[in-house]
Amino acid sequence: MGGGSLIALMIAAIAFSGMAILISKFVLKATTNKQKGEAYECGIPTQGPSWIQFNVGYYLFALIFLIFDVELIFLFPWAVVVKQVGWLAFVEIIIFFFILFMGFLYAHKKGALQWK
Repeated sequence: MGGGSLIALMIAAIAFSGMAILISKFVLKATTNKQKGEAYECGIPTQGPSWIQFNVGYYLFALIFLIFDVELIFLFPWAVVVKQVGWLAFVEIIIFFFILFMGFLYAHKKGALQWK
C-alpha cells in the first residue's frame, strides 16, 4: 500500500462523510427547542448552571487510567511474539515498565492519585 493508496483512502473517507452530512442536512428537518440545548444527565433534569468547574484531580486520574490502559494494549502483542524475539523483547518490556513506573511515581508524588 503506497502513498497514492493512502491519499485515495483519505479522499474517499472525506467524500463519504461529507456526503452523509449533506444528505442529512437536506433530508432531516432541523428543529430547535429548549430541551435540545440542555445538558443530558441520565434523564434527570439539570439544576442550576451546567457550566461548573470540576476538580482537576478527576482529569488527572482519567489520564493515568488511560496510560495504564494503553500499557495493556501494548502488552498483548508483546506476549504473542516474546518467544520469537527472545531476550531483546524482555529487555524492551522491562524498559517500558520502568518508564511507566516512573510516570506512576511522578503522579503519586504530585498527589494525582489522592481523592480530596
